[in-house]
Amino acid sequence: MTHATNTQTVQPGQFDTRYARELPDTYAQVNPTPLRDPHWVCWNHALAEELSFPAEPDDQMLKACSGAGLYQGTEPIAQKYAGHQFGVWNPDLGDGRGLLLGEWVDPDGEHWDFHLKGAGKTPFSRFGDGRAVLRSSIREFLASEALHALGIPTTRALALVGSDEPVQREVLERGAMLTRVARTHIRFGHFEWFAFSEQTEKLEQLLNYTLKHHYPECLEHDDPTAAFFTEVVDRTATLMAHWMAHGFCHGVMNTDNMSIIGDTFDYGPYAFLDATRPDFICNHTDVQGRYAFNRQPDIALWNLQCLAQALVSHTRQDALKEALQRFAPVYNNHFLHLMGERLGLGEIEADDQELVSEWMQLLAAEERDFHHSFRTLADRPVEAWSELDDDYVDRDRFRKWREALAERLDSEPDQGRSLARARNPVSVLRTHLAQEVIEAAEQGDNAPLHSYLAALQSPFEHREEWRHWGDAPPADYVARPLSCSS
Repeated sequence: MTHATNTQTVQPGQFDTRYARELPDTYAQVNPTPLRDPHWVCWNHALAEELSFPAEPDDQMLKACSGAGLYQGTEPIAQKYAGHQFGVWNPDLGDGRGLLLGEWVDPDGEHWDFHLKGAGKTPFSRFGDGRAVLRSSIREFLASEALHALGIPTTRALALVGSDEPVQREVLERGAMLTRVARTHIRFGHFEWFAFSEQTEKLEQLLNYTLKHHYPECLEHDDPTAAFFTEVVDRTATLMAHWMAHGFCHGVMNTDNMSIIGDTFDYGPYAFLDATRPDFICNHTDVQGRYAFNRQPDIALWNLQCLAQALVSHTRQDALKEALQRFAPVYNNHFLHLMGERLGLGEIEADDQELVSEWMQLLAAEERDFHHSFRTLADRPVEAWSELDDDYVDRDRFRKWREALAERLDSEPDQGRSLARARNPVSVLRTHLAQEVIEAAEQGDNAPLHSYLAALQSPFEHREEWRHWGDAPPADYVARPLSCSS
């Protein structure tokens, strides 16, 4: 890796610092605070290869990933932003324990943020210690790669470094640092901060930067800001369709956790559904259920309305309203297609909405396992679906539904089954399995983590050694909301 010059053009295989260079005075320059006695926990070889980043980690990388050194060409910064947290405006936000190191330039000239999470205190830490713990860092690593493998837009995880350094949360835990990779870390909250603090020039700079680097196609429009916001609405609606179709509950959909490019961002007390419970809450601090599973599309639209308020001085208000009105049809269309594919329907027809709705209502009525219910259908030929009738309390309701689906698939049942098997994972990110690998890693055994990660990166593949990673929770397991502490 060579050192990037101070010019505007940075060659592939170097780090750029274009956010810091083009958006001055929107961040604080901070060096990371090193972890004590760091050691490798996990390295994402596949992602490193995708980025043409050195695939095999060495001692210098260990230093860079633990805060004891820097990659050449990087200049760590903590970004300033704000946001609505549980619906309440909070101007006092920013990178409180994470640092944007710089942007790695891949062979195609694409820039990728390298962000070090758990890097120590910053001016935006407020009462926090700036650290991350092994537990939450493993959960983010697993989630990033699991969602990516399912085709859900997300940030990625490159490296995880552990330490014996104690970090106080509800109990004393082990410290860790995670290297997160993303196309950008710009949030809805960046725009909100500059708009509501009346920093007009900074808002203009941020908007121009985002258009130039992340939405260049919008610059061709008569109203680039309106075109940009319309695209953000579409991407966010599409992301919500993916979450809902795959049973993913984020848990903390504050506007400062919303990516401006439509990626899943800032993993905290997330969970995939086990039992199909539409009102499932994964965050134990969400006592009102604001971010319950079935409320996620509505909250995403509310967050987009906040972003629209931040942009109102830069485009016509009616253009923002028109863009917001796109959310529901875009969401519904993508959700129906994703769910249809999980049922083996390659082409959606008018009556398929009723098929999908009845299936989801049936799963919810009996609180059936969300993932296994899809996969057991996909694993059987249509003519063997009758074997599943007795698994359902309302067997007649299930029989009528599966007969309707079989009739719909009648022309090409084998093709439908192949599609369903390619859309319904064998290995699923489950809270109880994640906890299992966390507990092993806390005892110094990273083998279960590496095995689970490999299975989640190839979720549709059957392997005997991965059989355990497809297990549903035990019958007596009770899914409990998770802590935000990380």
